[in-house]
Amino acid sequence: MKLCLLRLGIMAASIALGAPAQAQNYPWCAQYMGGDTGGGTNCGFVSFEQCMATVRGMGGFCMANNTYVPPAGPHPPAGSGRHSHY
Repeated sequence: MKLCLLRLGIMAASIALGAPAQAQNYPWCAQYMGGDTGGGTNCGFVSFEQCMATVRGMGGFCMANNTYVPPAGPHPPAGSGRHSHY
């Protein structure tokens, strides 16, 4: 029984550790205004609207993520839906 549990634990650990972590890749970034302490950047938004809803009220702006690489597959034509707001 103990040997079976040990094998099960080793198998679970190897599955969990075998898959490398991947960085999140989203098309929109929020640049926060931080006053005297500077600001921060969060490139974790799937849409311009989602980004704007986050920065609204706290100060900042949204910009397209220049390091975004869309997943493989069909995509809308370049330039459609891209906004910049200051």
